[in-house]
Amino acid sequence: MTAGAPGPGNAITDVPGLLVGHHHVLDPDVEYGRGAAAGCTVVRVPGGAVASVDVRGGGPGTRETDLLDPANTVRRVNAVLLSGGSAYGLAAADGVMRWLEEHREGIPMDPGDPAAVVPIVPGAVIFDLPVGDWGIRPTVEFGYRAAESAADTFERGCVGAGVAARAGSIKGGTGSASVVFADGPAAGVTVGALIVVNSVGSVFDPRTGLPWGVGTDGADAAGLRPASPERLAAANALPVKGTVLNTTVGVVATDAPLDPVACRRLATTGHDGLARAVRPAHSPLDGDTLFALSTGTATPSVPDPLPPAFPPDLQLVDQLCTAAAVCVERAIVDAIRSAHTVAGIPCYVDLFPG
Repeated sequence: MTAGAPGPGNAITDVPGLLVGHHHVLDPDVEYGRGAAAGCTVVRVPGGAVASVDVRGGGPGTRETDLLDPANTVRRVNAVLLSGGSAYGLAAADGVMRWLEEHREGIPMDPGDPAAVVPIVPGAVIFDLPVGDWGIRPTVEFGYRAAESAADTFERGCVGAGVAARAGSIKGGTGSASVVFADGPAAGVTVGALIVVNSVGSVFDPRTGLPWGVGTDGADAAGLRPASPERLAAANALPVKGTVLNTTVGVVATDAPLDPVACRRLATTGHDGLARAVRPAHSPLDGDTLFALSTGTATPSVPDPLPPAFPPDLQLVDQLCTAAAVCVERAIVDAIRSAHTVAGIPCYVDLFPG
């Protein structure tokens, strides 16, 4: 059984039916306390998706996460908001709801009136207020524009919710990755992740300069080589993050048909990838939160014969969960390698060129 290869875009939108949109503002000369650096990202699912969530950090900023408890009634969501702006940024979800209502996406409330819907939009925020003007943060209009712009291709790095993110001592951002399975119970299934990296923990090994989320050899290293002693000394001398409020948030998705309980397991194991790529993770100073979505459009294969102790649904979920952790890990690396310097916060590719 193979671990799966990246999808054609190596992005969460390799999962059929998922769309991603960003909206942000970033002044070219932004510095701490001056200019604008704020944004949000929306993962939109036309027709809805089964969903769940797992919150691991000690300081989360979230919306509608109680609704996603598998014991509760609502089974599907229409979109997920990831936003900067700390608790202020949750307001952007109202803009996403407005766009969805205008397009009649949501829970139908009146059989005689297709416009009578209640869109379900859970969300999570990062604390990025010290980057740029404290008073400029995502609003209702940000959410509306991000939902409107959602497409099957999207930018990465310092965009959307990641525009003002900081990953430990370096610039954070928005990253994505995917895995498509060729064999095993999940053959024909895609798993993807979209992550906004704004961690208090480090994202690179201070001994080599390599991201924690890649090895020193093999495909995951993507051509990276340990840094020179001079580069390492400069990177290790960077000041620690100037705020104690952080958070890495994201979405893991698959086209495999899963119920809310299995979605919850997908979100839970996605955090394993976060812990491999950010050290430390899930601290009292982070609000680390991962959502999981299942569109259910794929038809996984069922191997025959099966060991009696491992029914096909359990084998499928196990394979998907392994992929979820891999996708989150790779998406975090993608985020820091795609980011550029903002507000004097150095980016990974400038610290370790080549």
